[in-house]
Amino acid sequence: MIRTTLTSRKMIVFTAPSGAGKTTLVKHLLDSYEFLDFSISATTRTKRPHETEGKDYYFLTPEEFKRRISADEFIEYEEVYEDQFYGTLRSEVDRIWDSGKAIIFDIDVKGAKNIKNLYGDQCLTIFVRPPSLEVLISRLTARATETEESLRKRIARIREEVTYEPIFDTVVVNDLLEVAKKESEYLTENFILGKIL
Repeated sequence: MIRTTLTSRKMIVFTAPSGAGKTTLVKHLLDSYEFLDFSISATTRTKRPHETEGKDYYFLTPEEFKRRISADEFIEYEEVYEDQFYGTLRSEVDRIWDSGKAIIFDIDVKGAKNIKNLYGDQCLTIFVRPPSLEVLISRLTARATETEESLRKRIARIREEVTYEPIFDTVVVNDLLEVAKKESEYLTENFILGKIL
């Protein structure tokens, strides 16, 4: 575990279509670097049995989410499906930066694009690319956490999300997980600590 005190406010955004492995890479980096803290997203989707409020997500009702949109409390948000919102609260960014840590995000491509537009050079966006679209769809199907209808919608969304790759700062191909982890470590240390490795 690498420990350090940060003087600059920086953030790293991992983005990818569902099933590409961005969550696995983010968890690895959080286990490796004490100077990182995870930005917890807010959502209106139903809490899954293994999830914890305030750790995995902030679970809000659609009405509460919309009220917070009106109050300009989000730095980014999206309505993924009807009344199913995801977003990043401004208070979450402040919480992490005020603690002296850098922020790591695990969010969808549109949210990543919006955060990059807002924070510019303070932000490094990393697109996690699966070896192929077929592998990605196979991984998602193997999870068996979706209904047929929801899986169909998700696959259509994946086809759109892979087209966003060129707008991000860099790409990590998640074919061999250990290689993808090492690449993610290199990018993190170089951006946050300014190391030339």
